[in-house]
Amino acid sequence: MFRGIMTVGIWTMTSKVLGFARDMLFAAYLGTGNVADAFFVAQKLPNLFRRLFGEGAFNAAFVPDFSKILVSEGPEAAHRFAEEAFSVLGFWLLALTVAGEIFMPEIVRFVLAPGFSPAKLAVAITLSRIAFPYMLFICLAALLSGVLNGLHKFWAAAAAPVLYNIISIGFMLGLTRFVPTVGHAFAFGISVAGLGQLGMLMWAVKRAGMAIHPPRPRFSPKVKALIRDMVPGLMSAGATQVNQLVDVVVSSFLPSGTVSLLYYANQLNQLPLAVIGTAVGTALLPMLSRQVHSGDGEKAVHTMNRALEYAMLLALPAAMALMTAGLPIVTVLFGRGRFDHASAIKTAECLACYSLGLPGFVLIKVLQPGFYARGDRATPMKIAIGAVLFNLAMNLAFMVPLQYMGPALASGIAGLANAGAMAITLHRRGLIRPDARLRASIPKICLAALLMGTLLWFGQGALFTPFNHRGFERWLGLAVLVGIGVAIYFGAAMALGVVKLGPVMKRMKRA
Repeated sequence: MFRGIMTVGIWTMTSKVLGFARDMLFAAYLGTGNVADAFFVAQKLPNLFRRLFGEGAFNAAFVPDFSKILVSEGPEAAHRFAEEAFSVLGFWLLALTVAGEIFMPEIVRFVLAPGFSPAKLAVAITLSRIAFPYMLFICLAALLSGVLNGLHKFWAAAAAPVLYNIISIGFMLGLTRFVPTVGHAFAFGISVAGLGQLGMLMWAVKRAGMAIHPPRPRFSPKVKALIRDMVPGLMSAGATQVNQLVDVVVSSFLPSGTVSLLYYANQLNQLPLAVIGTAVGTALLPMLSRQVHSGDGEKAVHTMNRALEYAMLLALPAAMALMTAGLPIVTVLFGRGRFDHASAIKTAECLACYSLGLPGFVLIKVLQPGFYARGDRATPMKIAIGAVLFNLAMNLAFMVPLQYMGPALASGIAGLANAGAMAITLHRRGLIRPDARLRASIPKICLAALLMGTLLWFGQGALFTPFNHRGFERWLGLAVLVGIGVAIYFGAAMALGVVKLGPVMKRMKRA
C-alpha cells in the first residue's frame, strides 16, 4: 500500500504543480471577472463527471468487481468484463454528450448558474459546449484507470492528469490570439486534453496485456451488476463534488467574482485532498478488496488503521497550514495581472473555510473503500445524501451574512459531518477498530500540527510581508515560510515519536 500511495501521490503532486501553473496564467489573464466566472461554471460539469468517475463512483464499483473476477475467474474473464463495460459505458456516454450539447442552454440557465446575467450566461453556454466532450473521454479513461489499478499498476492512471495540464497550458498560450478570450482557448484545451488522456491509457492497458477491443454493447450479467453497484456510488463517492456544485449554484446569485474566488480557493484545497486522499484511497481499495474476498478480515482492519494513520499524518498539517498561511500562498500563486490584493484577501478567507473540512474530505476518500470492498454501496449513499442536504441548508443560512465565504464554510462543515458519520458506522460494525498505535498517534499528530500552525500564524508577518509586492522575493519569502512549517511539524512529529525516520526511509527505498 505504501508503494501505491507513493506512486499515486508523486504523480498527483506533479499534476497539481502544473495545474497551479495553469491557474496562475488564467488568474493573470482574467482575474475574478465575468469571463472567469463563466469559464469556471463551464468546466464544472465535465469536471464533476471527472471527479465522480475518475476519483469516485466508477472506480469504487469497477475495481472491486474487476479484482474479484481476476482472483476467482482469471485474467481472461477480467479482460472480457473490462471490454464489455467499456463498450456499454462508451455507448451511453456518447448519447449523453450529444444530449448535453443540445440542451446546454437549459442546463446552464436552470441548473449551473441560474443567477448569471444574460451576457455572462451566453458566454458560459458557449464555453460549456466547447468543454463538454471532455466528459466522454475522461469517463472512458476512468474505466481504463480502474483496470490498471486493479492490476496494481498505478503510474499511468496517476500520470494522465499531467498530460491534461500540459495540453491545457499549451492551448492557453498558443490559441488565445485566435479566439475571443483565454476562456475559449482553455475550453478547447480541456476537450483535447481528455482525448489525449484516453489515448495514453489505451496504450498503458495494452502494455499491461489487456488491450481493449470493444464488442457490440451488451448488458451482460456482470455489466448489469456493475451498473447496480455504480448508481448508489455516484452519490456517495461524489458528495464532495455535489456539494461543490451546490456552492457554484448559490454563488451565481452572489456578487460578480464569487464563482472565481471559490474556484481559486478550492484549487488550493484540492492539492492535499488529491495528493493524500485520492492517493491513499486509490491504493487502499484493491488491497482491501483482495483481503476481504480472501477472508482475511483482521488484516483488512489493520490495513485500514495504517491508511487512517498515513492520511491524518499529512492531512492535519496541510489543513492547518492553509488556514494560517493562506494569504501568502494565494498572493504568491495568483497575485498578478488582473488578480489584485483585494481578490487575494477574499480568496484566502474562502480557503480557510474550505480547509476547515480538509481532514473530513481526506477521510471520506479513506473510509469509502471500507464499505466498497465489502460490496456495501447503499450506506455511503445514504450518508452522502444527508451531507448534501446539510450543505444546501447551511449554504442558504450563510448566503446573506457571510456572502462569498458562505459556500466554502458550508462545504467544509458538510465534509466533516460526512466523514464523521462514515467513521461511526464502520466502527459500530467492527470494521474500524483503532489499534494502540493509531490511538497514540492521532493526539500527537494534532499537537504537532497545532504547534506548526501557531508558529506560522505569528511568523508569517515577519517572513512574508516585506516581500508582498516583489516577484522573486515573494517566492523566496513563501519558500522560507513553507520550509519552516515543514521543519517544525516533522521535527515535532519525530520528537513525539509519531514519525521514525529510519523505517520511513526503508519504505521509500522499497517503494
